[in-house]
Amino acid sequence: MKGILLSGGSGTRLRPITHTGPKQLVPVANKPVLQYALEDFREAGITEIGIILGNKGREEIQEYLGDGSAFGLDITYIVQGNPLGLAHAAGCAKDFVGDDDFVMYLGDNILHQGIEELVDSYKEGDYSAGIALQEVADPRQFGVAAVDDTGTVTRLVEKPDDPPSNLALIGVYVFSPVIFDAIEQIKPSWRGELEITDAIQLLLDEERTIDSHVVEGWWKDTGKPEDILEANRLVLEGIDGSAEGKIEAGAEVEGTVHLDSDAVIEDGAVIRGPVAVAEGTVIGDSTYLGPYSSIGPNTEIRNAHIESSVIIGDSEISTTGKIIDSLIGRNTTIANSEGLLPEGRRLVVGENSDLNL
Repeated sequence: MKGILLSGGSGTRLRPITHTGPKQLVPVANKPVLQYALEDFREAGITEIGIILGNKGREEIQEYLGDGSAFGLDITYIVQGNPLGLAHAAGCAKDFVGDDDFVMYLGDNILHQGIEELVDSYKEGDYSAGIALQEVADPRQFGVAAVDDTGTVTRLVEKPDDPPSNLALIGVYVFSPVIFDAIEQIKPSWRGELEITDAIQLLLDEERTIDSHVVEGWWKDTGKPEDILEANRLVLEGIDGSAEGKIEAGAEVEGTVHLDSDAVIEDGAVIRGPVAVAEGTVIGDSTYLGPYSSIGPNTEIRNAHIESSVIIGDSEISTTGKIIDSLIGRNTTIANSEGLLPEGRRLVVGENSDLNL
């Protein structure tokens, strides 16, 4: 079985962060979003991976992942170009997949549970496809599946006004090569895209059997800034408290803190975990770093109060005001300005920014 990771989206909902880089490399707990999917592939025993690339961010993704050997994988890059739908992206991988079954995983998704159970369930039956589902409060916002008592899918519908169930498709699929025949037969939707739900529905119309697996635990689509922050919170709740860096005497540290090598928490800093601090970063004197914060590499923070935020890295922050629920791009400088300071600030700041607060 092979893996296909979709990494071609433009990330418009994450602007300005994605003006200068692909959304799949935005970090959650100091690890790029797409790396979580790659680790799920590896844990499921799938090591031959095709990465679908779009027109934007190709070079950055290829530079980060290389040939995949650093992640225990064998990576092939496949260029989709303009994003014309999930089914179109899958179709681009036809030559790479060949006669093998494959898992298709959206590169901006993070699953707490991983994909092993989905893959095992598919292997245990005679299926043409399998889909990961999760119960959601408002299924009208998603592709929705109707399933029978055995978990076999009976119908799919995209963003229905009257949903047949509360089971939403969450962006992880298992396919046999017959999906490529279905993709060649479907027409673009009203959005001008080839919808993967239409291709799967065609398999159902042909009386092929589609498996489903309801994912337990959390799942996040990291398409918006608030989603990145929520995913960061969820991942930090499960991090280990390894401290490869230096915690100086006099620093006050409570809770789980993941401290990478060459990172320093100086005397006088106060840390309340869970937090993650990347390599080469200094948390300086008079800084309060509150729960659910991730500080990227080569960053210096002094005299600041930060909570529930993601600082992507290579930045300097020295404001005495509070920064809360914020997503801060790379190469950003945030310092004090004149005048009274508010109680707190919520920020989404793109790369190469210079703010006086």
